[in-house]
Amino acid sequence: MGDTSITVIAIFLAAILMFIFPLMAMADRSDDISQLSVQTETTEFVDDVRTTGKLTAAKYQNYVEKISATGNTYDVQLKIQRLDENPGKKTSQVEATKIGENVYYSEYTTQILDNLSKGNGVILLKEGDIVTASAKNTNTTMSQELKSFIYKVTGNDQYSISAEHSGIVTTNGTDSNT
Repeated sequence: MGDTSITVIAIFLAAILMFIFPLMAMADRSDDISQLSVQTETTEFVDDVRTTGKLTAAKYQNYVEKISATGNTYDVQLKIQRLDENPGKKTSQVEATKIGENVYYSEYTTQILDNLSKGNGVILLKEGDIVTASAKNTNTTMSQELKSFIYKVTGNDQYSISAEHSGIVTTNGTDSNT
């Protein structure tokens, strides 16, 4: 009887070592590849918007399609901080200099998407504006499921694939349609 229970335990441990851990390693590598892809696409998207001074509906849609190609679903958040240069002027006979502070006001994802759906689908930015994009996976990946099963990890805000990038716009956007 003792030999039988030891044999069953040994078979069970061998099955875990031969199947579960390699499967977990493969799932982790898949998440790593998705993470790298999403980070790269997010960086390229923000840098393109920064250098052209334009956010278009086509650019946004292309970005969402590229990150969705990883097989995961994502919550994409956008933020544009617009530079409101409204400084006071102090004038003298020789030189006029600005006094006061520059103020930023923010637009968030829903406002940005509403603006993109209106008119010609282009948001023009000016030099000094700040663009931020972030993406977090909303689905449960195979790696997350296996880790949750093995380690009993719980929590509502778990995501294993996320990316964020921001930068200052370096050029004024111009509307090529006009």
